[in-house]
Amino acid sequence: MSGQDHDETVPPADRESPVGRPVIRGKPEVAGEEAVGFDPGDPESLELASDVVRRFSQNTAGADDNVFMLRGAAACAALVRGEGSYKAAAERAGGEATVAFIRKWARVHDLPRSVRRYVALGRIAPTAAKHMARVSGEARFLLAWATLDHGLTVREVRATASRVNEGMSVEEALAEVGIELGMLTVSLEPEIYRELRRRAALNDVEPSDVVAAALEDYFERI
Repeated sequence: MSGQDHDETVPPADRESPVGRPVIRGKPEVAGEEAVGFDPGDPESLELASDVVRRFSQNTAGADDNVFMLRGAAACAALVRGEGSYKAAAERAGGEATVAFIRKWARVHDLPRSVRRYVALGRIAPTAAKHMARVSGEARFLLAWATLDHGLTVREVRATASRVNEGMSVEEALAEVGIELGMLTVSLEPEIYRELRRRAALNDVEPSDVVAAALEDYFERI
């Protein structure tokens, strides 16, 4: 929700940093080389973006490398912003860069930073991120985290995104592929595990209720 007000209790589901800036790709732990940024307002930078998009569409800009794919997505977004439309961006890039191709990858560049980070690290496949970018709002986060926690395939992510866009809730859509939204396996130190079980027993609740209450209090304090 770049440039717009939003409820501070709800994390923004769109990119907040400027288009083309290598916020994630520029981190040392993500990319070992200097990240390339794209400035939609700079003719030379747009020319570079055009070349990257063209090679990216022909699968010669880094093949299956996640960081290079994010770079291609950034180039798509910058080219669209600089040219003013998907059609103009596709015409300038040429090659196999169609309007549909550029639109899909520009949307990936628009995903929130927390999701793009896992794409760059290889935890979320870029092709899965394309489908996450098709949904909006908190559905993007829920689908991304479910993918991380349950190892959803690209096909399952695509099917889930389609069901959400058809009107299903994320919870309902994930249930269709056998996933319970919010189910997470955690590892605890023995002392914490012992105390968690003890308190849950004394209060006659499930351990998940104690964890949820503790996390709610933690998030409110920070």
